[in-house]
Amino acid sequence: MIKPNLTARKKIIAINSLIIAALFGLVSLNKEILRPALNSKPIADIITGCFPNFVAAYLLCLALVNAVLIKKPKHGKLFAYTGSIIIFIILTIEELKPMWGASTHYDSYDIIASGVGSFLAILTYELIRLSRLYRIKKN
Repeated sequence: MIKPNLTARKKIIAINSLIIAALFGLVSLNKEILRPALNSKPIADIITGCFPNFVAAYLLCLALVNAVLIKKPKHGKLFAYTGSIIIFIILTIEELKPMWGASTHYDSYDIIASGVGSFLAILTYELIRLSRLYRIKKN
């Protein structure tokens, strides 16, 4: 059995802890400050309404992408893409049939925001992966 790299594990835990803290912080900021302040503006109301779904999808996918980028598994791209799709599916199911109380009513903008967040996490993964390949080629 291969012993896991402790520094890699600590790095994943530290970064993912920051990501989860950012998720809770941004959702709270949106709920407590932005939503009440921008409630009377129609477009701002839509954006602040679907912001938690976007942030949840993006940051949860980034937590997975973080582990893939640090551990560099053989099929890392497959893990990053599949994990992001699964997170999007879970958030969509939660929107259609609330299970955990995160969603109180159906909103198609929330599903779109979850899709955009998941897609941007995949895009972020690809950009980081390609920049690493470029740096390796350059040296």
